[in-house]
Amino acid sequence: MSRIPQPSTIADAPENSRPLLEAVAKQLGSVPNLFRLVATSPQALEGYLSLSGALGKGDLPAATRERIALAVAEVNGCDYCLSAHSYLGKNLAKLDDAELAANRDGASNDPKADAAVRFAAKVARDRGHITDADFAAVRLAGYSDAQIIEIVQHVALNTWTNSFNTVFQTEVDFPLVTARKAA
Repeated sequence: MSRIPQPSTIADAPENSRPLLEAVAKQLGSVPNLFRLVATSPQALEGYLSLSGALGKGDLPAATRERIALAVAEVNGCDYCLSAHSYLGKNLAKLDDAELAANRDGASNDPKADAAVRFAAKVARDRGHITDADFAAVRLAGYSDAQIIEIVQHVALNTWTNSFNTVFQTEVDFPLVTARKAA
């Protein structure tokens, strides 16, 4: 059970959150607990959806975005996000079990994606304090400046959802995946 009351339905959410939750329901087919809990603050929900939506139109493939989300969730020890992104990675991005495991380890079995995931995990673990060699490695793998910026934004967005779900103890509504290491 979460630390704060979660709207049970869209109608129970604050009025300004309702259209946003309706859009989530239309897009995903349901409204996961994360969205319903964030809806307690319409402004927070709008900010989260806006950044997420903008990054979804970026240059990084959906599979790479899911890989990054898994790596960051493991770094931060967020069971909710590990559960959600394992489900999304497998069912939407079509990542296999070996790839999901590699992503949780901060790597990828795909050579180009590996550079992005390693970089993202390093940014998350070291809170942005990377080396010139770390930056050179992601660039050498073929990532543009814009894509590197997007990788860092994905780390930030996922760190926010990891923190949110950990602080508020969001009830996991996906098949449960538990962090392997303490954050």
